[in-house]
Order: sequence, then structure tokens, then C-alpha cells
Amino acid sequence: MAERGPWLEGAWRTRGVVSTLLLPLAAVYGAITALRRALFAWGVFATHRLPVPVVVVGNITVGGTGKTPLVISLIEALQKAGLKPGVISRGYRGRYADHAAWAEVLTSDAGRFGDEIVLVRERTGVPAAVGKQRAQACRGLLAAHPLLDVLVCDDGLQHYGLARDLEIAVFDERGIGNGRLLPAGPLRESLARLRSVDAVVGNGVGKAELAVLAAGARAQPPCFHMELQAIVAYQLVDPSRRTPLASFQGQRLAAAAGIGAPERFFATLRKAGLSFYSMALADHFDYATNPFAGRPEDTLLITEKDAVKCRQMHDPRLWVVPVEAILEHSLVTLVLEKIHARN
Repeated sequence: MAERGPWLEGAWRTRGVVSTLLLPLAAVYGAITALRRALFAWGVFATHRLPVPVVVVGNITVGGTGKTPLVISLIEALQKAGLKPGVISRGYRGRYADHAAWAEVLTSDAGRFGDEIVLVRERTGVPAAVGKQRAQACRGLLAAHPLLDVLVCDDGLQHYGLARDLEIAVFDERGIGNGRLLPAGPLRESLARLRSVDAVVGNGVGKAELAVLAAGARAQPPCFHMELQAIVAYQLVDPSRRTPLASFQGQRLAAAAGIGAPERFFATLRKAGLSFYSMALADHFDYATNPFAGRPEDTLLITEKDAVKCRQMHDPRLWVVPVEAILEHSLVTLVLEKIHARN
């Protein structure tokens, strides 16, 4: 996905001049995506079905909506239910991201595999793989780990080459912005795409708001609420050092977030009663340069997604704030029912 600036994201919130001028390009984009999906539906392009159920967690909008925390919590729920899940991803911005070949994630090298998949593997301990062709990555992972009985795809709602048994579309408080397709708006696909998903999850969005959104697409998928919760922080150079997040109150703090919606992380910290200097970095910021050099604060709070790329800094001021996605039990029940129906 190409880089986008704050000015474009601002234009996506309204149907102003910039967005309107981009409508011809959005029409071309919409025609291409519709044709591509039709070619898969007609069998012109191959769709690969795997021997185990596949759950896809994605979105129809550009940018982070909280998919990865949802994937982590979902995998943990599957493990508690006695299943043996694996996880796959394209590996955004990893060196394998534009590779046809698949690669199993065996190290914490985010530059090689991508920050999100490394984080999922570290948090859950499940076998993980990346690859531009997700079906190929899935087959490779199943060959390496034949006891896996379900695969979770982190992103990939638009990757129709991989057949799926359950689709979950995730939204955050930004919703669908101005409701227009790229580049005139934030939509990867039209809102009508919600007619074919199995569930819609709102990250910090009420079910009533989600129902209104789905109704706009003349769709009636089940809607579920999700909250991101942060309680503790741990020191990056010594993860055994953990402390309640509220214990940082009164300290000189800076908080950095290289995620799709950095303000969401900052809001979580404010909810814990913290005051800080905020550093909103680009999504998937690679930390090739040290943004903390020369910062006067005593403590630097970062997201887990950033932490997998900061270990080489060995800065004792860096504290990681893990978040947990709190899911509705009924969502987990739906996922398990779909998995067992396939088996």
C-alpha cells in the first residue's frame, strides 16, 4: 500500500474538493476490483481450498483498525478450545512481502517478516508463515506442522486466491470515512462487501453503530463489540520488569506509536491517567533512525508492534504497553461453530 499523508487522510473524512476531484480514479479502481472479484467467482482465477478451516480477519478500509490484537485474542481462544491454530500473513513491509515464496517465521526479525506477524507469533507461540501468495504460505505451514487444524489469516479479506470458511471485517471509530473508494476515500472495496462477511467487529465502536453501517450496505451480518485494554507495561531491555500502567503518573513521559491509528494508543494512555508528549509515527515505522535520540523524557512508552523493531536500541527508558482485545463470547462461539461445521 502506498504511503499516504495526513492531508489525504483528512480529505477522506469529508466529501470535499480533493475527494471529489479523485472520483474518476476511484471509479476506475472500483471497476478493477469488481472485475477481479468476479473473475475469481467465475473460476477464471483459481481459488485454493485447504484441508483445514481458514479464518480471515481483515477490513475494507485502509489503515489499522485493530486486526492484529483481534487475531491474537482469537488465536488464544482457539487454543483454549483445544484447537491447534497457525497464523499466516503477507508480512507487510518485511523482505518477504513481495516474494512469491513462503517463509516460516522462526525468528523475531521484523525487518524480514513484518512487525505484525512477529508480534502474533511472540504473543501466542503458534506456528506462523508469511508469503505474497497466502495459499502457498498456508500449504507450506501445514506441511511443516501437520497437526495444525485451523489457520487464521491476519488481513487478506481481498486475497480471493485463498478460500475461507469465515470472514471477519473489523472497523474502528473512523468507520468508513466519506464512504468513497480509493483514492477518493478510504475504502478498499465497496460497502456492499459486508453482505458476504460472516461477522463485523467494532473496535471501540458500539453494535448499534455497526448495525447502521451494515444496513447502509443492505447487509445483516452479526455485529460484535471489541475493546482494547492496557493494564501493565514492561521494560524492553528487561521484560521481567513489569509495572501497572498507572504507576507512570507524574513522570516525564513521551509516547510513540508507529501504527495505523496512533491516537488510539494515546487515548489508551490518557485513560490510565497519564500525561505525555505524543509522537505519532508513520504506520509500520522501521526505526532505521532513532526517533528518541535527544528526547529529554525519563520514560518512553511504545506499542508492542513498535517494540519488535526497537530491541537493538538497548534504551532502558523504553517501556512496552501490551494491549489485549476483549472479545464478546458470542463472537468466539460463532467462530468455533464455523470451524466445527467445516470439520
